[in-house]
Amino acid sequence: MRFRADEISSVIQREIEQFSPEVTRSEVGQVLEVGDGIARVYGLSGLMAGEMVTFENGVKGIALNLEESSVGVMILGEYTGIEEGDTVTATGELLRVPVGEAMIGRVVNAIGEPIDEQGAIPTEMTRALESPAPGIADRQPVDEPLQTGIKAIDAMIPIGRGQRELIIGDRKTGKTAIAIDAILNQKGTGVICVYVAVAQKESTTAGLVDVLRRHGAMDYTIVVAAGASDPAPMQYIAPYAGCAMAEYFMYEKGMPTLVIYDDLSKQAVAYREVSLLLRRPPGREAFPGDIFYAHSRLLERSAKLANHYVIVPEGTAPESVHDQSGVDGKFYIGVPGHEEANHALKEHYPQGHKVMKTAKSGGSLTALPIIETLEGEVSAYIPTNVISITDGQIYLSPDLFFAGVRPAIDVGISVSRVGGKAQIPAMKKVAGGLRLDLAAFRELEAFAQLGTELDKATQRQLDRGYRMVELLKQPQYQPLNVIDQVISLFAGIEGYLDDVERRAVQRFEADLLRYIREQKAGIRDALALDQKMTSQIEADLRAAITEFKGTWKS
Repeated sequence: MRFRADEISSVIQREIEQFSPEVTRSEVGQVLEVGDGIARVYGLSGLMAGEMVTFENGVKGIALNLEESSVGVMILGEYTGIEEGDTVTATGELLRVPVGEAMIGRVVNAIGEPIDEQGAIPTEMTRALESPAPGIADRQPVDEPLQTGIKAIDAMIPIGRGQRELIIGDRKTGKTAIAIDAILNQKGTGVICVYVAVAQKESTTAGLVDVLRRHGAMDYTIVVAAGASDPAPMQYIAPYAGCAMAEYFMYEKGMPTLVIYDDLSKQAVAYREVSLLLRRPPGREAFPGDIFYAHSRLLERSAKLANHYVIVPEGTAPESVHDQSGVDGKFYIGVPGHEEANHALKEHYPQGHKVMKTAKSGGSLTALPIIETLEGEVSAYIPTNVISITDGQIYLSPDLFFAGVRPAIDVGISVSRVGGKAQIPAMKKVAGGLRLDLAAFRELEAFAQLGTELDKATQRQLDRGYRMVELLKQPQYQPLNVIDQVISLFAGIEGYLDDVERRAVQRFEADLLRYIREQKAGIRDALALDQKMTSQIEADLRAAITEFKGTWKS
């Protein structure tokens, strides 16, 4: 075999010409000590706070404490395989979690890895675990209802898209049941739901996933689970991971999303554990000083995004207008309503151009954080912190729960700071005075227990109050359409239940709604179309209820 010198020299010359020097720089440290989900690392002097590191066995970690001679790292995963002397490599990146449509219907852990035994998740898109909340200019007022399907909430404590409404109460009072019902009620509405389970038993989480699957809710839901047996760092970051997965649909798709954090009191305990292991100074109830910031920076990411408009040439397809650059035009944040936007920019149009709303605008992230109280202590540290961050709270009373009132919502303490803006006009008109009526009923009920002689008017008010309490009871996993809620509450508030036995109220309601749906569908359709209680609809509804009562037998 003979070698040709000219061929060899040409190959060498080509390699020299194509050579480009590359310098790869990596900062490597060593584990000094490890235990309980925390590692102390020496040698990473250039590490930044919050930067991700990789241990020798592939487990990830986040730098939390930057000390003079070492770095305190929170280990995201199994720490028993990490030993003293192992190498730790800085990545120069913040922690990111996978996002995208492929995540829907899956159960993942706090760093987005599948734990449902359904194989890998086919997505290459990722999003930073933590990102800044949208500013004031990027938001619009919360005025679009997010129906939970629960009469007591949609009538008296309405929730709007982009709102943060706290669910608070003692253990075993139905907090998770309200959250799951809210997810079930989003079927067919286009809302993407994310359920974050923090420090719950794996059997409990599996049961909830099974409920969601049986009701078809996993078709639009992502479940993020950091179980009770998972390390504290995983429980701490799980809510941020769930929020990041929902933000993808809000920012990139302009879609409404709903996130349930179940629950943030357990996340606070996990963060306290991590902080104490890192020897951070403890404050009230041994929580670290930045525990308020841990919750506020999470919940502030909830928002209803402003509508973005852009001037584009006539004939531009809507799907091509994705971001603020548009096709070739001027961009601005406009008021809701296409015609108003057109009118506002009429004089600034280039010839042959029009205003269009961008595809990514107008999304929302609604948060329902859950907080567990001990013995009804609402004034404890974590509950008061989260109450001050959120836009209202739904308080569940153990006394009502054990008295058979379920959902056990205490109307006196519960409040929504968005109010009637998050209700359809029909519900606003029908249920406007319901809250005050129930509060007055509770006072009368307490007075009547003294055994005092009551006049007829007071007795009538008491009787109606008892029936309204019965009417507001609702079985679990049976959310009610808002139009059905309006019809049901209208019958109760207008006195059509006054002569119905208390034990038969719920049967009367079910039969009435079935009758309206089957025999008087026109009334229901008109109410669903207008979403207003017009004088004509009200008259037709009164006639239909009267006709139904004539045939109904208790």
